[in-house]
Amino acid sequence: MSKTKNLYIKTFGCQMNVYDSERMATSLGAEGYSEVSSPEEADMILLNTCHIREKAAEKIYSDLGRYKSLKAKNPDLKIGVAGCVAQAEGEEIIRRQPLVDIVVGPQAYHRLPAMIKSVENGKKSIDTDFPEEDKFEYLPSAPKMKRAPSAFLTVQEGCDKFCAFCVVPFTRGAEMSRPVSQIFNEAEGLVERGVRDITLLGQNVNAYHGPMGSADATLPQLIKELSKINDLKRIRFTTSHPNDMTQELIDAHGEVEKLMPYLHLPVQSGSDDVLTAMNRKHTAKSYMEIIEKLRFARPDIALSGDFIVGFPGETDKDFEQTLELVREIKYAQAYSFKYSTRPGTSAADSKKQVPEEIKSERLAKLQNLLSQHQKEFMGSMVGRILPVLLERPGRMDGQLVGRTEYLHGVHATIDQAQIGDIVNLRILGADTNSLRAEFVSF
Repeated sequence: MSKTKNLYIKTFGCQMNVYDSERMATSLGAEGYSEVSSPEEADMILLNTCHIREKAAEKIYSDLGRYKSLKAKNPDLKIGVAGCVAQAEGEEIIRRQPLVDIVVGPQAYHRLPAMIKSVENGKKSIDTDFPEEDKFEYLPSAPKMKRAPSAFLTVQEGCDKFCAFCVVPFTRGAEMSRPVSQIFNEAEGLVERGVRDITLLGQNVNAYHGPMGSADATLPQLIKELSKINDLKRIRFTTSHPNDMTQELIDAHGEVEKLMPYLHLPVQSGSDDVLTAMNRKHTAKSYMEIIEKLRFARPDIALSGDFIVGFPGETDKDFEQTLELVREIKYAQAYSFKYSTRPGTSAADSKKQVPEEIKSERLAKLQNLLSQHQKEFMGSMVGRILPVLLERPGRMDGQLVGRTEYLHGVHATIDQAQIGDIVNLRILGADTNSLRAEFVSF
C-alpha cells in the first residue's frame, strides 16, 4: 500500500481562491495527498496566490524564501505556485526562485496531477494556458464527507470589463460561465454534505450566462433553479458589476425567499470623472438609481461596496463626491484601498499619480466614515430577533457561533442545537465585529 503524501495549501486573496484551493485539494486527494495544517509536515506545498494588490508577487517570493530550509531537509519536497501571480509571472517565478517545481495558472489547475508526475520525473512544470477544455469537467467530485454549513461555489470566471486599475482580465481571462446543470449538481452535492448557505462566485458574477437547455440562463434564472434544492436555505452571490445589475436580478431580491438581503456591489468612486478614467462605464447617478431600485424590491437589503482612493488624477473635489455617495447610501459594510499600480493596466502609466501621503489621508477619512456607518448598522440589530445559521462551536462551553442573513457573526449559548441549524436569536448587543445574542426558538 502506497504511503499517503501530505499537502499544505496556503491561500491568498479572494473567495474564489478559497474555492479553487478546495478543488485543488480534492484533485490531489484523488492522487493520494492528504491536507495538513503546516508546511513542516508537507510533501507538497502549494501557494494559491492573488495579484490584485501591490507587491503581491514580492510577498510570494518572501514566503518561498522561508521554505528553503524545508527543501534542504527534504529534497523530495515539491513546491508549487498557483493562482493569479503564477499566471502573471510564469517562468519568472522559477527563474527567481529555483526551489519552485510547479507554476500553474487558475484556469489550468485541473492538470496538477499530471504536472506533479512530470516533476517526480525530474522536470519543472509550468502551465499558464487558458485551455479550451472546461476544467470543471476534469476535476473529481469531492468525497462525501460532512462539511461546514456555508460554502463557496464558482459559477463564473474572468472579466471583459477592463477597468483601468485591474489585472483580472489578464490573469483570469475572458468571461466564462459554467452550465446550470453542472452548478446544480455540485450544489446538490454540497447540500448532501451538510451545506445550507451557498455563495455563488464570479469575478463578474452578475454577468453569468451559462447554458441551460437550448439557451443561456441569467444569474436570476440560475438562482431560481438552485432555490429548488430543499435543504439549501440561503443563496448569496459576489462580486457584481453595476452595469450587469439587471431589473430581473433586482426583482429576484424581492421574489426569491432564499436569496439573502445582502449585496456586495462595488462602485469604486463617487466621482464621474474618476469613474470615466477607471473605465467603469457607469456614473454615480446610475449607481444610485440601482440602489434605489434594490431598496424598493427588498427594503431590508444591506449593501456592501468597494472603494479605491487616490486613483490617478483624483482631486479633492472628486474625493468629496465619494464621501457624499457614502453618506447617502450608508453601507452596512465596505472595503476600501489606496490605489496601487498594477503592471499591464492602463492606469499604471498615468502621469497623474496621487502622492502617497494624500492617498493615506483620504483613505483614513473614508474608512472613518465607513466604520461609523457599519457600527450604526450593527447597532440597529440590537433588540431584533434574527434567523441565524449555526456554523461552529464558540470559545465558551455551550456557546455556538453563526451568521445572520447579513453575514454578521453572532455568538450565543444554546442547548440542544446543532451545527447547521437555523435558529431564532434575540440580539442583545453589538461589538466591533460580532453580535451577542440569546436563544429564542428553533
